[in-house]
Amino acid sequence: MNVAVIGIGTMGAGIARSLLRAGIEVTVWNRHTEKARPLEEDGATVAETSADAVQDADVVITILFDEDAVSAIADEFLPAMKSGAVWMQAATVGPAGMRRLAALAAPAGVIVVDTPMVGTKKPAEEGKLVVLASGDSDILDRLDPVFDAIGGKTVIVGDEVGKASALKLACNAWVASLTAATAQSIAICQSLGVDPALFLAAIDGGPTNAPYAQLKGGMMLEFDFTPSFGVDGLVKDLGLMIESVQPVGMPTRLLGALHELFVATAESGHESDDIAAVINAFEK
Repeated sequence: MNVAVIGIGTMGAGIARSLLRAGIEVTVWNRHTEKARPLEEDGATVAETSADAVQDADVVITILFDEDAVSAIADEFLPAMKSGAVWMQAATVGPAGMRRLAALAAPAGVIVVDTPMVGTKKPAEEGKLVVLASGDSDILDRLDPVFDAIGGKTVIVGDEVGKASALKLACNAWVASLTAATAQSIAICQSLGVDPALFLAAIDGGPTNAPYAQLKGGMMLEFDFTPSFGVDGLVKDLGLMIESVQPVGMPTRLLGALHELFVATAESGHESDDIAAVINAFEK
């Protein structure tokens, strides 16, 4: 199997390395070619154009920032994909965005599946992402070697493109809520003269604990905002959540508050930092 990975960012590089460890031939492309060059040492082929990257690929994975980025590159690579190849669209674009991208592929006769992933840099590097997948079941079965290489678990959401993207929004809403709530509790401790590390110690081992709270809380205490999930990405995703649920009448009070909180974090100079930087939005 030959797989092309389009987009070598926080997630893309880890996905490419996980595929290579599984013995899969990998070609990579990134708008800034120098970001992709280190993967040559791992055995990947670096393509100069996205069209070059996909021409021999059985599977093409797009893992770019947003729908606009994916659609712009899709115009370049879709005509170059070989007959029978599968497009695994993994960028977080929301259900409506996923359907629009699938429509771009139809004239080219390209098969599209909806495969966003839960996880960030470390699980991508370790091949332990959670793959959310929706689309034709026979095609998804064919992709098992790819899913097994990059993920610790695959959740099949259905046969309709867009459903996996909807589930990804729900998962990222949980991530946003948990990170913001952890920051709030740490800030309460700081404001009331309690060592904030005691908050993490108090919940550790109990039913209210969450490994993610310990991870992000630890980063907040160390002021370590090395990005694994950037604030700009979560702001984008929260906007997609609001855009997706408003038409069906779901209240967005909490989503709106989270969006406002992470926008404030971005505007305070932390746009490219990890979402743990939301602790700064609670400063006096």
